[in-house]
Amino acid sequence: MGRSKRTRRLPLIAAVAVVAAMVLSACTPGGAGPTTSSAPARTLTIGATAEPPTMDPMAVPAAAGSQVMLYNVYETLVKTDAEGDLQPLLAQRWEVSSDRRTYTFVLNRAARFADGTPVTAQAVVDNIMRIKDPKVAAKSGTVVAAKLVQQMAIVSSAQAVDEGTLRVTLSRPSNGWLYDMSSTAGMVANPAGFRDLASASAGSGPFALDRWARGTSVALKRNQAYWGTPARFDEVTFRYYTDPTAMTAAMMSGQLDIISNLQAPDAIGQFEDPARFKVIEGTTNGEVVLGLNNATPALKNIKVRQAIASAIDKKALLDTVWNGKGRVIGSMAVPTDPYFEDLSGVNAYNPTRAKQLLKEAGYAGGLTLRLKPAALPYATRAAQFVASQLREVGVTVTIEELQFPNRWSDVVYGKADYDMSIVAHVEARDLGTYTNPNYYWRYNNATFTKLYLEADQAAPDQYVPDMKRVARYLADDAAGVWLFVLPNLVVTKPNITGISQNAPTLSFDVTTIAAG
Repeated sequence: MGRSKRTRRLPLIAAVAVVAAMVLSACTPGGAGPTTSSAPARTLTIGATAEPPTMDPMAVPAAAGSQVMLYNVYETLVKTDAEGDLQPLLAQRWEVSSDRRTYTFVLNRAARFADGTPVTAQAVVDNIMRIKDPKVAAKSGTVVAAKLVQQMAIVSSAQAVDEGTLRVTLSRPSNGWLYDMSSTAGMVANPAGFRDLASASAGSGPFALDRWARGTSVALKRNQAYWGTPARFDEVTFRYYTDPTAMTAAMMSGQLDIISNLQAPDAIGQFEDPARFKVIEGTTNGEVVLGLNNATPALKNIKVRQAIASAIDKKALLDTVWNGKGRVIGSMAVPTDPYFEDLSGVNAYNPTRAKQLLKEAGYAGGLTLRLKPAALPYATRAAQFVASQLREVGVTVTIEELQFPNRWSDVVYGKADYDMSIVAHVEARDLGTYTNPNYYWRYNNATFTKLYLEADQAAPDQYVPDMKRVARYLADDAAGVWLFVLPNLVVTKPNITGISQNAPTLSFDVTTIAAG
């Protein structure tokens, strides 16, 4: 069946990720078109929270690489739009076989990499096989790489039928695979540039990497020979801030044009003047999770996990930590997921129940756990709140904040040297992370995995009810404690348009933004 028209989104790293705070500056009005020597450069400066340590999106320990690169530098066969629907990008159209295992993509023959090389079916095959190569994944050793390998493991074969036609066969039907291909897993790089992806870009998008000042910024330049709709800006700079207060001050002083996903939500009242600012409030895919190491002896006991969940007043935490912005959730699902339902009442705040469960589990005399949150504003604030609440039910918490992403990825993700941790998982539809027993949660539950796989390959009209059952099972089993979903708090100057209310992808999609 042809898919050239809008296609309803299909189910999907959870990669551990940051929620970026973004800023636009020095935007000059004007439409697309080449810059002349007499025209001022149209620039866009985007402030972000965490810098990618490499330009290779597969080797980045978090979502920072995709924030910069996805859709801006690297394109995908299909793209997730602002409504969360799949649209054609490198693929003009695609068909799915009657058994829902074989996808045939017809590529846009106009598509070119930045060096002028055509985007061919074989180039896409090479990208798929790069992810599937165990040597590449092992060398990377990152959260993102592990998730991409998991997403691509379902691919049994990929072949170029001809230069412009790609055929991908899955080992089983999947409601999520095509959706995965609209994100990091689906980025298509020029195979000729594979060796240099850590420091140079090789994409087909409207921008290419220009310069990288480590610790400060990443600058993209306009791809003058872009095959699609030309970029509206000549240069886009991602500037990195570790202090959210400094970013707020920069916005207030007129140095910046946008903050996207405000990291100091208690400062939102400073942007009430409509003559100077617009404020957009939406939601993200970022579940802030109190992750539990299910390999920790005490946490293997469901009663202990349920006790921890019941000891925490999530609404009070949200009010204290994030100025009441966001929404309390009860499982690994967010309001924009098609299968979302309010499960905040599962293992709801009840300190009396928490004490009883700990007693039944044999910990009436107390329990000590190590909490190692990412050193990010929402995580460090939440850690203090969690430690205080657990103390009230007899659980002693020692806190060690870890620099994010590198230190956190090494200690928590790589070595699982922790009992509890806090970080936001910003990948869309990431329930599937709990099917991987080697993921840092060390959750190994055959029943859950069976339910998830059944839902992923169910008939499309059965997908949503089946995934609701999956999410509820996870909540009942208290595999983690889902604190809240991060809001999308966007502050702009009045002349900025094209920014989505919600953040449906990992990308800060510059291609949709204009400055009037």
